[in-house]
Amino acid sequence: MSTLPTPAAPRGAERRLWAAYAGGCALAWGLYVLAGTEFQRGLWQLYDAIYQASISLWAPMLLGAAVYPWVRWLNRGERPAPLTVVAHVAAALLFGAVWQVAEFAVAWGLYGAPHALATLAQTILWRAIWGVVVYAAVATAFTGVLQARRARASSLAAAQAESALARAELAAISGKLNPHFLFNTLNSLIALTRKDPQAAESALMRFSGMLRYVLDTKRSASDRVPLGDEIAFVRDYLALEGLRLGPRLAVAWELDPATLDDEIPPLSLQPLVENSVLHGVAPRVKGGSITIASRRNALNNGLELRVEDDGPGCDPARVAGDGPAPRRGIGLAALQRRFAIDYDGRARMQVHTAPGAGFRVELWIPQA
Repeated sequence: MSTLPTPAAPRGAERRLWAAYAGGCALAWGLYVLAGTEFQRGLWQLYDAIYQASISLWAPMLLGAAVYPWVRWLNRGERPAPLTVVAHVAAALLFGAVWQVAEFAVAWGLYGAPHALATLAQTILWRAIWGVVVYAAVATAFTGVLQARRARASSLAAAQAESALARAELAAISGKLNPHFLFNTLNSLIALTRKDPQAAESALMRFSGMLRYVLDTKRSASDRVPLGDEIAFVRDYLALEGLRLGPRLAVAWELDPATLDDEIPPLSLQPLVENSVLHGVAPRVKGGSITIASRRNALNNGLELRVEDDGPGCDPARVAGDGPAPRRGIGLAALQRRFAIDYDGRARMQVHTAPGAGFRVELWIPQA
């Protein structure tokens, strides 16, 4: 049987363990006294019951404390189950034997050898049986405590691993979004330099501010930025695309000023806007329009964001990844994963589209 190492318990847990053990011993002692007392026969009967309980239980109570380090040692490392069973059987027999030796020694010291030998002859069988029973009870209790500790430690380790995985996934998602955005924006700037070098210079200045924003948000995938900062970043991006697309790109802003201080994950809106530009506006000769909206949800106080274009749309199966050539590529897939693991899974993203009906993405982001 393979056993995992038992984690070291904090001092508070050890104190609680021994307090519980002492309480169990006190309870057993009290029940023994009650079982041997006949109160109608006077206080002397109570004193006799107390004496009998003390003389009978002191040895197993002390020996029981020694079972704990033994059980903890057995729970370490790896050993076959039959070997563990044999070890427990041997320990139970030894427990009973030491119990009898301890009682024999006390009886010898208090009453002499004849009394000690007579008592041993009368109790040797029962003490052996009770030794096994008491050892089994104490060892089972201590094993249960150790198993519970191991389970809690495993649960904590799993939670920590899950949290670390989520942070790593968020960082990876952010890493996918940023190069994707940079690649497409640089292509736009290259195209602009061929048509209007002066406008390209102005655009490069604007692009440098965008790079600063991207680099700032690369500190941590779990960072939050005000919605107003993300909107400013998106405005710069759309201004660059406007230089390339001209009047073919129309943008409508429907922003609630009360939401601009709300916090969102960085680069949540830009990939959606970029998708609308690339798929809903740029391929069409007449261009198209993009709507970017924000509002407060009156019921749950969350932030609602919407990015919508009037482009050709697509089959919803392509967005879900069930059809050929999904329309939205890396950006939307990364955001879907991001919103699945961020905010403890409470953030939501919904996509609405159909052939000829445009493309709309709605985000709901909780605000503490």
